[in-house]
Amino acid sequence: MKKIALFPGSFDPYTLGHHDVIQKSLKLFDKIIICIGHNSNKNRYFNQKKILKKIEKLYQKNKKIDTIIYNELTAKLAKKYKADFILRGLRNTTDFEFENSISQLNKHLNKDLETVFIITSPKHAHISSTIIREVHQYGGNINKFLPYKLK
Repeated sequence: MKKIALFPGSFDPYTLGHHDVIQKSLKLFDKIIICIGHNSNKNRYFNQKKILKKIEKLYQKNKKIDTIIYNELTAKLAKKYKADFILRGLRNTTDFEFENSISQLNKHLNKDLETVFIITSPKHAHISSTIIREVHQYGGNINKFLPYKLK
């Protein structure tokens, strides 16, 4: 049986920290689906389709990675794609507290779903999409925090 993992997030934008989590996870899973979702608590800053295209180009040579945009419960999406795993990156203990709560709820909604936490490398742990958006909004160059170039 193939080990399929969803890597859900708003990815607004997709950062070197996210890329780091994917690189570490490739040896664990047969397929990873990067799922760009809608977060009802956030207003998007970067265009979803533009970010999707950047991620697709980044991984175009890797047959183990797919990308999608979705707008539904992640636990339901996992059933649709026959994924038994949710992949989540952790930068710090604050991330763990938040992600652990989501993990427990996903398990309640889909009993076959396991969340796998991957610790971001220390050199990327300071990178936050929220901070990156703020820097960009005020004219700062954010390309050194991304695995692709934004114009």
